[in-house]
Amino acid sequence: MDPLSERDDALRLLAAEAERARAGSGRLVLLRGATGTGRTALLRAAAQQASVRGMRVLRARCTPEDRGTDWGVARQLFGEEADFLQDAPAASAQAPAAHTPAAHTPAAHTPAAHSPAQAEPGPTPAERRRTWGAQLWRLLETYARRTPLFVAVDDVHAADPSSRRWLTEAARLADGLPVLLVVTERSQYDIDPAAPGLAHGLSPAFVHTHTLAPLSADAATGLVRAAFPQAAPHRVADCVRAGAGNPLLLRALLHDLSSWNADDGSARPAALPDTCAALYPGAYPDVVSWWLAGAGGATARVARCLAVLESAESDAGAVRPPAADGTAPARDWCPGYCPDERRDTQARIAARMAQADPARVAGWLTAMTRLGLLRRGEDGLHRYAHPLLRDAVLSGWTSGRRREAHRTAAEELMGEGAPAGVVAGHLFHGSAVAEPWAVDVLVEAAGEEVRAGRPRCAVAYLRRALDEPMAPVRRATVLIQLGSLECAAHPSGGLARLAQAVRLPGESRDRVQAMVALATALARSGETGAALRMLREEEQRLAGRPGLVRTLRAVAVLMSDATPDALRPEHEAPLPEPEGDGPDLLDAARRMLAVRHGATAGLISSRDAMDRIRALTDGPADPLAVPFLFGMAALVAHWADELDEAEQLVRRALDPLGSFLLHPMHHILTDVRVDLAAARADHDAVLAEPSARTPRIRSSGPGPTSAHTQAVIALVETGRLEQAARLVDGFELPTAPDSWRTHRFLYARGVLRAAAGEPAAALEDFEECGRRQASREAYLSVASPWRVGAAECLLTLGRPHEALAHAEEEARLAEVWHTPRVRGRALRVLGEATGGRRGLRLTGRAVALLRGTPADAELIAALIAHGRLLLASRERSQARETLYEAVERAERLGAVRLRGVAEELLHEGGARRAGAPRTGPAALTDSERRIAGLAAEGRTNAEIAASLHLARRTVETHLTAAYRKLGITRRTELPTALPPSPYGPPARAS
Repeated sequence: MDPLSERDDALRLLAAEAERARAGSGRLVLLRGATGTGRTALLRAAAQQASVRGMRVLRARCTPEDRGTDWGVARQLFGEEADFLQDAPAASAQAPAAHTPAAHTPAAHTPAAHSPAQAEPGPTPAERRRTWGAQLWRLLETYARRTPLFVAVDDVHAADPSSRRWLTEAARLADGLPVLLVVTERSQYDIDPAAPGLAHGLSPAFVHTHTLAPLSADAATGLVRAAFPQAAPHRVADCVRAGAGNPLLLRALLHDLSSWNADDGSARPAALPDTCAALYPGAYPDVVSWWLAGAGGATARVARCLAVLESAESDAGAVRPPAADGTAPARDWCPGYCPDERRDTQARIAARMAQADPARVAGWLTAMTRLGLLRRGEDGLHRYAHPLLRDAVLSGWTSGRRREAHRTAAEELMGEGAPAGVVAGHLFHGSAVAEPWAVDVLVEAAGEEVRAGRPRCAVAYLRRALDEPMAPVRRATVLIQLGSLECAAHPSGGLARLAQAVRLPGESRDRVQAMVALATALARSGETGAALRMLREEEQRLAGRPGLVRTLRAVAVLMSDATPDALRPEHEAPLPEPEGDGPDLLDAARRMLAVRHGATAGLISSRDAMDRIRALTDGPADPLAVPFLFGMAALVAHWADELDEAEQLVRRALDPLGSFLLHPMHHILTDVRVDLAAARADHDAVLAEPSARTPRIRSSGPGPTSAHTQAVIALVETGRLEQAARLVDGFELPTAPDSWRTHRFLYARGVLRAAAGEPAAALEDFEECGRRQASREAYLSVASPWRVGAAECLLTLGRPHEALAHAEEEARLAEVWHTPRVRGRALRVLGEATGGRRGLRLTGRAVALLRGTPADAELIAALIAHGRLLLASRERSQARETLYEAVERAERLGAVRLRGVAEELLHEGGARRAGAPRTGPAALTDSERRIAGLAAEGRTNAEIAASLHLARRTVETHLTAAYRKLGITRRTELPTALPPSPYGPPARAS
């Protein structure tokens, strides 16, 4: 590997100066550069080049050990002759050479001084230095008159003072002699200001200074390619980043990587490790240590403090997707700050951590960024060029010093008002703070991670919080939250934590909260009976607190609602009035369950149900009651198609829970949140739900959740049947609990089987779902319309009379509940089962009912059913119009399955649109073309809506669909993505 990449200009300069010196006009050339930039290699190459040209080369290299010895450079340049001059004081009586300045003429050497009548006191040390300097110059002059000289002195910054003074004086005297002095000097911005350089005070006429720049990315890439010709581009880029533009550092890294591949002779570098401990033989961290040692203690402390600040940006115990450059995504230090403010804050914190001058730290960050060792991100913060470089910097500190640095960083960041997640990252790695704010920050950060769907990181933060001293009540709260998260990962994972929380002393309300969490954990692990017995025992202990007793009984009522009758508790003992002015939680829970029962049994209307739940949630409520009241209310509001109100109720119910996951209402709230996305046919939101992921193995544990149910349906509707099948196969339904969730999952499996062309198997799933729901007196299928699916399968199997019976019963119950979604769906399937002109009228009523509702998917299905019957009635023109609308709506919704059905019917009806492209300008519908064209002209959404007499949301929906088909993300891209001339309405088959 060439150690002199991008140093041709310096070599040409030195060659020219050598020729100038050979002609009798020498001077000093000062090569300056940061550590590792190749000063020594360049000096060696220049010396070899001069030797080839016939110049005599004298070499010296300075080290920090030389600073305590005078004339170290001279001893290396002249060897024994320099020692002889020092040991021969008589030689100092010789007159200096003509080129020696008067300052070097020893004043004591006069005839009077040698008079026998006068005592000779002897020269002073300063006089001896001047005398010896003059003699050394005469010696150098003698060498130069024999042959041109190339004097190479490396690392002059480490030279002793006498040698530096002599070299400075020699630079003034070199003119007129065939002597070229080439000196290298470390020039780097450090925290401690450096002493004046060798050229300080020299006229530019005596010295030519050349500063070595860092390697460019192209040069570094060439070096990596030379070492590993078969390396993949991303591996090359990774090595270049780790090399940080420093030739020495890059060579050390490639040497380590070459050692890895020595055994098998591979020409491909191994992936860079996360830690320097994995590098062998370790040349890379050695170079970093050498750099820090040469930079001084203050610089090393700042460098390591910066590494500590950066290292905590990755989450504790969590795995986040890497950024585009391979680095961990950074947290926002100070939301609302501009990049320059973040940079100043970073410099100020690092300075306080290292007890350094903030102004010097800011300058150091800038200088190291120019050199390539640091990179400044778009957020304004400076970070190491590669995580491996950061780890090498930190390797000089023990784990104890790192923990202390992280603790200090947490304190400083807390004082700067940094977000909880940033501070918690340092607390996680740091030693105990023993301050109340530390626990608060860790708990707050854990809550943020839970809401972001990263429970592993939340668990790590809460475990770290337990290392801090805190009151028993506070510790019980942390234990509950931690136990909840651990149980969420494994049914029995956090039982010990929750049991410990129950045993801690505290208020009765805190104990009840812990008891609710522990009971829920037991129920989830299959020990519902033990959970209910524990709640009954706690009731006896709290006999004097009727309000809390009612809370426990409400929990038992909700918990036993999903258990066999044999395990359901009986609460016969009368209770006194509850404490406070809040609602009776036990009564409210029972009344909520009564509303739910009335809705699913087809006994009450949606309006009646909403009136009842609004009355129950009106007014103040005890925090312990809020999740129960608003969670059940959100469930009913979702069934009643009051989607916005349901979302508000979910948020109000989740607020008091925080990261308290183990609560009987939490799974209901999660279900409602996913169901709301599914009700709006937001398939992306459904599939993004963390709890909807496919199990790695077939599960016989808690069984499928509602998120799994909706994920299966979303995958079917978006045409991904194989993924839906893998998700279904992830569960053993025969061993799953007999719960509402399992019933709904059976319905989802029926939807998949029907879409896959297995109507008989689908019919079995739909009817089994119905049987299980009927055993709970749930006849109205507001959540799982199994009769609709069964009727469609029966029609496919040629059993219309059975299909009609299911459709008529569905329509009867739908009229009781009386929401447009349920009624429209029932009328649609009844029309399909009835057929003929009556069926056509029924599907037309379904379309009219569903227009203007959030049930877009149901409207598309109704349009398809109506179009099918119109085709059967030979009303082809009207059928095509209806089916075209279904296709356009399915396109906007991303409903691949429904679009395919509509396009197939269009093809059967003689239309040609079914084969239209799905991407590109040709895939745009008429409305999308028109709206996109107006937007490309610069009109706003409001202006487009006003000119076309549309709702603004409709305009936004059409534009979103157009962006997706055109493959663009910004409005400014529309003019180039659309054809130059506007589209006209496409010709349709008549």
